[in-house]
Amino acid sequence: MNNLKIKWHKSISEIPEKAWRNLLGSNLSPFYSWEWLNALETSDSIIPLNGWQPLFLSAWNGKNIIASAPLYLKAHSYGEFIFDNSFAELAQNLNLKYYPKLIGMSPLSPVEGYRFLFSAGENEKELTYILIKEIDIFAKKNGILSCNFLYVDPQWQLLAEAAKCAKWFNQKSLWSLNGEKNFSDYLGKFNSNQRRNIIRERKNVKNSGIKITTLLGTQIDIDNMKKMHYFYQLHCSRWGIWGSKYLSESFFIELASRKLRDNIILFEAKEENEDKTIGMSLCIKSKEMLWGRYWGAKENIDCLHFETCYYAPIEWAIENGIKYFDPGAGGTHKRRRGFVAKPNASLHRWYDARMDSLIREWLPKANKLMLSQIKATNNDVPFKFKKPKLSNT
Repeated sequence: MNNLKIKWHKSISEIPEKAWRNLLGSNLSPFYSWEWLNALETSDSIIPLNGWQPLFLSAWNGKNIIASAPLYLKAHSYGEFIFDNSFAELAQNLNLKYYPKLIGMSPLSPVEGYRFLFSAGENEKELTYILIKEIDIFAKKNGILSCNFLYVDPQWQLLAEAAKCAKWFNQKSLWSLNGEKNFSDYLGKFNSNQRRNIIRERKNVKNSGIKITTLLGTQIDIDNMKKMHYFYQLHCSRWGIWGSKYLSESFFIELASRKLRDNIILFEAKEENEDKTIGMSLCIKSKEMLWGRYWGAKENIDCLHFETCYYAPIEWAIENGIKYFDPGAGGTHKRRRGFVAKPNASLHRWYDARMDSLIREWLPKANKLMLSQIKATNNDVPFKFKKPKLSNT
């Protein structure tokens, strides 16, 4: 690759949309589409002022882009949902500056699938090494302590580990379609006690006079998305200083655009008699996958959160042959509603020898403990399930 040219970009807009789409290839995750990442920037959600500096690394052969690493320079750890407090504390103890740090992920989206992007037919192993080497040079030159690839794609993970990235396991939740044809089949996999509990929770919502409507595709307009932002904002405000309100109304409005709305699905809770919306959840979909992202309600209706964020999406997923549903970060209550624990890997590089040595010595023990916790958690779920493949262990 003698003619290879490396470039850094401070915005995804510096990379042509068509060229980016060619890099995505079969990696159809909507969270890495040019439109999604660009909307985060143009809506002023992901900008330097908010602690996110886009830094897309690319490799070019002549006029053709053949690889890219979506990266961000971060001034904090918010919006990652992988909690690196212990790393930050260690850096402080070593008198090292922890921020800024390099992050590879789709901002604010704790969804598995991060990878470097390559044109079809390129040597992915060699390009992974080349891009990581460029990242190392950039980090050392600019006094950056670490580079962190979060929620990595299990297949690309192998290439990055071969390039000496350190692996750290965290935990995620996942529902998988396993022969269910309808919601009754889903209920049939629970023990009798939890089955009664789920039926009761759904009845509570219905008996409150609430109807759930599903909106997708051309049914989604700007008014819907303004409403969704209102509920998102309302939910975040209830957590006070811990509320994760990162996205602007402009971003939600962008999601109603023709290029993005095909991946959006809304579950709207209305009072049947008054046709008044009291709550809403937003999910992102692809051909085989559903991701739960945001929700909110202006009234505290018993079990409405479970209905709009879990049961209605699961019912829709079954009816539409969706294979997997990732409900989002956090929440042990998900385990009682059909979601199993699964490891997700992040990969890390530290540019201080002491920091690197100490963390790499600790990681095998921490990873072993996390896998043990996941196994114990799944042993206690109140339903039958097919054990998830621990493909990234």
